[in-house]
Amino acid sequence: MKILAIETSTMLGGVAVVDEQNGLIAETRLNVKSTHSERLMTAIDTTLIQSDLRLNDIDAFAIAIGPGSFTGLRIGLSTVKGLSYATGKPMVTVPTLEAFAWNFPFSMYPVCLMLDARKKEVYTAVFQWEDRGFRKIIDEVSIKPSILMQELKGNIIFAGEGALLYKDQIMDIMKGRALIAPSDKMVPSPANVAMLGLSKVVNSEYAGVSETVPFYIRKSEAEVKWSEKK
Repeated sequence: MKILAIETSTMLGGVAVVDEQNGLIAETRLNVKSTHSERLMTAIDTTLIQSDLRLNDIDAFAIAIGPGSFTGLRIGLSTVKGLSYATGKPMVTVPTLEAFAWNFPFSMYPVCLMLDARKKEVYTAVFQWEDRGFRKIIDEVSIKPSILMQELKGNIIFAGEGALLYKDQIMDIMKGRALIAPSDKMVPSPANVAMLGLSKVVNSEYAGVSETVPFYIRKSEAEVKWSEKK
């Protein structure tokens, strides 16, 4: 069982291929300063070449569904839908912050993932490692960091572009309870999306290609302006 996964929730996205027997086969990361649309298909092709596979060898596709960059999520999901339609292979969706949490398996402390949501807010969720996986203790939400800090108890690991953006505020409020993740753990991992996607495929938790939409949490600026005009 081979899964090709795409992660485009942040400016540092990527593609990964995993196999049920051999685990991670290949992973390509993209530091995208413009848009994912300019380099994503090339990254997919490169990752397949590194894996010594063709597109038809892939059994299913996984996509990080959000929250995250509105444009990035649309591009990633549209690409996976196109691949699914073209090959006739199914797709699964993986919550971005849940996959992100898997940068920290076996952590003794809760993990708070923070992505920049603009408007002085972050997309965030908090996970606690239990037994063989993570349990979500704070659901995904768009919130001001200062309000989020009031809900957090004990030592907390912080990761994500939002954690870097609001690092001074976090350290000021949390004091010594804030543990900032190292730089190599600060971004969502395509490989994590692929492994969680593989688990969903094994359990036949497929997503409907036509009806699946990104998990934005809140409306886009265009939707807000459109609502105000109505």
